This record gives sequence, C-alpha cells and structure tokens, in this order.
Amino acid sequence: MGTMTGRSCVVTGAARGIGRAIGEALLDEGADVCFADLDGDRAASVAAANVTRADEHGGRVMAAPVDVTDRTRVAEMIEAVVAEFGKLDVAFNNAGVNKPMHFLEVTEENWDFIMRVNALGVLIGMQEAAKQMIAQGTGGKIINTASIASRQGFDNVVPYCASKFAVVSLTQSAARDLAKHDITVNGFAPGVVHTEMWDSLDQELMDLGASERPGQAMAEFSAEILRGRVATPADITGTTTFLASPASDYMTGQIVMIDGGMTLV
Repeated sequence: MGTMTGRSCVVTGAARGIGRAIGEALLDEGADVCFADLDGDRAASVAAANVTRADEHGGRVMAAPVDVTDRTRVAEMIEAVVAEFGKLDVAFNNAGVNKPMHFLEVTEENWDFIMRVNALGVLIGMQEAAKQMIAQGTGGKIINTASIASRQGFDNVVPYCASKFAVVSLTQSAARDLAKHDITVNGFAPGVVHTEMWDSLDQELMDLGASERPGQAMAEFSAEILRGRVATPADITGTTTFLASPASDYMTGQIVMIDGGMTLV
C-alpha cells in the first residue's frame, strides 16, 4: 500500500519533463494517474510505457488529450478520468509555456500566448476540477505549478514571470473559496530544472543574443543555487507527491519552493 493507493489523479503537461515525473512518482505510490497533454499521442505513449509500473504498484494509468485553454476540452478530460477511475481526487495544473523576448520587444501576441496557457489554463483547470470534487462531496486536492519566476522578475521572460505570479494569486484565491468544500489548493515553485523545456529555452535565449553558447544560460541562472547544481525532475517529485497525499491535508494556499536555495523568500 502506497501513500496514494486508491486516489485518482490527473496531471496536465504530463507528456514530458516535470509533468511526466509527477505522474510516474504518483504511480509508484499506488495512485491511478491520467497523463494529460496537448500532445495527445505523446501522452498516450507515456501512459503505455507506464502500464507495468502501474500494475506493480496496484494503480491504473490512462492518457487524455487536452488543451488547457479550452474549457470544453478540460471538462471532457475530467469526464474521461471519472469514467475510467470512478472519481477525481487530485488535479495537477502543470501545463505551461514560455517564449523569451527582450523586455522592449514583448508583443501582445507573446503576452497573450503565455498568459492564456499559464494563467487562464490554471484557472480553468482549477474550476473544472473543483466542480467535479464538489459534486462528489468528498473534498480533493488541487496543485498548481508556479516557479521561481513567481517570486521575482527576470529579464527576457517578462510574460512568463507575470503568468507565474498569477499562479500564486490564483492558488491563494482558490484556497480561500474552496476550503468550505474540503478542497485544498497548493502549489510548488521549481527553480532551474533540466528538462526538454529548458533545452528549448536555452536555444531561444541564444537566438535572442542573451547568451552565446549552449548551456551558458543554465549555468548563469544556477550559479547562486545553494545546493550547487541544477535540479532534475526527480528532485521535484518528493514534494509533489507529498502535496497530493494525506500528509499535506492541513496545508492550503501555500507555494512550496523547490529551487535548491536559489531564491530565499
């Protein structure tokens, strides 16, 4: 029996990186997990690759395509989870995007693209998950992915920082509103994590002229990390599983920093 046995979970942005690691860690603790992603085919491949893991730990696994900015698609994803697992206990709003631009060159299109996914997507995800949890009448947990960029602004990623500040306020507001339904709402804030998303960001920063060679941006961002290295997704999942488990039942409205001591707030 794992800490998540019998709990039904959905993770968005789960076809790669942190999202995939979150889902796999939940499976290791016996959860039923839906890997959801805009790239439905890749999410399905991830779910298929985790069938044995799920069987070994007594859980079940599925995949669902989802555009987190489309309320209808999000509602359909949750319906699919409930049809397969019978309920929804935990919802991770993890899907996110970034597209670096120099501050003076940030466009309305850049702003709208990032804010729509990272902020509106979290709002819709929380609302639709909460509706299902309220209908079940048994409470639940909602967990949002913030960032060190939710604690201070960085140049070249202005809309991303604004979107992650928004995640903090959305988490706090939802925690206040949903407490009466026994639904807790928390978040976690990673620092520099070596994932495919960071590899793309590294190239985009070079294209902007903000760095000159591969790996330079990560090295400069991580120079102040007290733990002395960048994170891997596995460094994040101890905290995410804790937030999804009964061990965190008395927490709500909180953002847990997981940045190796990069930002002390």
